[in-house]
Amino acid sequence: MSGGSRRTPTLARFNLQLPHHTYDKMPDFDMLPPRTTRRPKMSTLVVLSYVLDWLIMVVVGLIGYFLGNVTPNKRPFSLLDTNIAFPVTEHETVNSGLLLAFNTGVPVAVILVVALVFVPGRTVPEGTPASLIWKRKLWELHMGWLGLALSLISAWIVTQGMKNLFGKPRPDLLSRCVPDVANVMDHIVGFSAPVFATAAGSTYNGQLVSASICTSTDKAFLDDGFRSYPSGHASSAAAGLIYLSFFLASKFAITLPFVPQDTSLSNSGALTAFPSRLNRRNGTATSLSVNTAYEGIRSQSVSAADDDASTPLDPTVAKQIGVHNTVVAAVRRQAAAPPVYLLFIAVLPFFLAVFIASSRWFDFRHHGFDILFGFLIGTITAYFAFRYYHMPIRAGGGWAWGPRSRDKAFWAGLGSCSYASDKHRHPSAREEGMHRLRTMDQDIELADLRERGDPGGSKPGVLRTSRPEHEQSSITTLEPREPEDL
Repeated sequence: MSGGSRRTPTLARFNLQLPHHTYDKMPDFDMLPPRTTRRPKMSTLVVLSYVLDWLIMVVVGLIGYFLGNVTPNKRPFSLLDTNIAFPVTEHETVNSGLLLAFNTGVPVAVILVVALVFVPGRTVPEGTPASLIWKRKLWELHMGWLGLALSLISAWIVTQGMKNLFGKPRPDLLSRCVPDVANVMDHIVGFSAPVFATAAGSTYNGQLVSASICTSTDKAFLDDGFRSYPSGHASSAAAGLIYLSFFLASKFAITLPFVPQDTSLSNSGALTAFPSRLNRRNGTATSLSVNTAYEGIRSQSVSAADDDASTPLDPTVAKQIGVHNTVVAAVRRQAAAPPVYLLFIAVLPFFLAVFIASSRWFDFRHHGFDILFGFLIGTITAYFAFRYYHMPIRAGGGWAWGPRSRDKAFWAGLGSCSYASDKHRHPSAREEGMHRLRTMDQDIELADLRERGDPGGSKPGVLRTSRPEHEQSSITTLEPREPEDL
């Protein structure tokens, strides 16, 4: 081309990682105008699908509440069992009101503050509209509350149902029961030695008796004495507060240091709040190959001298050791332990949950296994609910999953692996095969052109792009298909 002509951007210039297709007469990326029209941010169907999520949780919560008024099964017990002979604690350390404040009120308030103050963080490119930032804040807030509700409701319904099914006596059952000791022989159930069953005036020797021996007139108080397993305080505290610990750890990047194994994780640009806007400045698109990875920048600054290795006499060995030290130093510098004060903030809710569960022991409300199993239920529901609506702590950059696709707001159907992509967007096996062939052909062609001194390998008006085989999408876009507002 002539000196006054403008060279067409090439693969070497942009280091593009796009699907391997050949596109003719594409415009220069630097001349792209800012996108003025966008798809609807969220369709009515998607909004209704999340409204349905909330309605289902409310209904399940009401079912759990009514289960608390159902007469539970009442397991037979022995009047000589000292494990159920504790006194009734009149003033609980953590009563139901305090429990609700700790396992629901505290997480709701903390999630609100984190979403409004710390989201989306320092990853927002300059020039991002304030409306876009606020939409992301509200979406993270919504996902945080929705996950919390799922965790609490799941633990609530499971615990309430199990309490009624098992009907296990509490440690203070005998104090609630006020048994009719004078007529104990009339209430014996199960196996009993004949001498005790037939001899008049025989002494009671610890046989099992039914709940009919109780003379207490407070039915609700007596029924609650048979709801020891599992502990509702323990499960609810764990469900709400451990979920909060997961949420804080995710938002503040609190995890054990690790080296990302996936190449997509090594580029922190993919984990920013608005990845597509990294390629736009002042209304024009810039290079799509800009490496925004903080880890990559750090590793590039590391040299073999950082490890202070002694230099051997053999230059070849010295070179090998230098390369080795550089790699080791680069890997070592890709991760670091978070500050301990952040770790302390993240585990505070967990410690509070442990305290609430422990109080049920010294208040004589539950046996040890009841507390442990209830805490396990809450921990499982907390983890499940967090991962249901949030990306993994190690790989998600602290973000919640995006909204569902409009075409899959209520149903995805067989053969679909995600609710975030439109139907009929998956490439066929034939298309995948053609993609692989194009990739091989382009790699060979580019290698040949580089040997001849032309790193671009493209003629005017032609842009060739390739993408690694492991990436499945066959859709080529300059910005993500789904809007990144949420």
